[in-house]
Amino acid sequence: MGEETTLVRLQKFLAEAGLGSRRRCEELIKDGRVAVNGRTARLGDRVDPARDRVTVDGIPVSVGVEKKYFLLNKPPGYITTVRDTRGRPTVMDLVREEGRLFPVGRLDKDTRGLLLITNDGYLAHKLLHPSRGVEKTYLVEAEGYLTPQGLSRLRKGIRLEDGTTAPAKVRVLAKKGNRCLLQFTIHEGRKRQIRRMCAAVGLQVRDLVRTRFGPLDLRGVKEGEYRPLTPEEVRKLMELD
Repeated sequence: MGEETTLVRLQKFLAEAGLGSRRRCEELIKDGRVAVNGRTARLGDRVDPARDRVTVDGIPVSVGVEKKYFLLNKPPGYITTVRDTRGRPTVMDLVREEGRLFPVGRLDKDTRGLLLITNDGYLAHKLLHPSRGVEKTYLVEAEGYLTPQGLSRLRKGIRLEDGTTAPAKVRVLAKKGNRCLLQFTIHEGRKRQIRRMCAAVGLQVRDLVRTRFGPLDLRGVKEGEYRPLTPEEVRKLMELD
């Protein structure tokens, strides 16, 4: 009888883990995306939060730890990692919060802009999984002559050493002489992807800033500062599919 009292409805467990409303969590279960101890879950299942292993799309889900979410406007010169073995400044030096937090994904040292900081491993895995295709938008200031053929290649996909990139949404915002300002929207996360794509069409990136990540943007956050996400923003991130 004692063990029975520890069991909770699966959709309640998922909702408390931050995956959305109970109705949305019921849909996740109905769609076969939830497993308990390796078995595909069914609506009506109950779980023991202390013992059972619950996954959604193969990603472990847990409750009991207060989830924290922050939007950081990263300046250049910071490494996107929790610690750097060479003693260089990291993005976590900018975040003055208690507890174990980490950045979601990477912006290279010289890239500026929007970075999500959290302690929610489930959300991090979800957002970074290639199947999610979360859109990321960048402003790119580049040097070199962008030809119509080069622009077409960027939009269709560029062949790089690690494979051909997916088509990108590219807009020319300004062009003067051998300089141009471009807006890129991509949903991949390859290392130095935009810099390599630009290099492939004869452009050298002089400044690169991520302005948007899924539903999040940089409005109201100065470079080097951060703010907590609103409950509505967290909900939108959780509901990205």
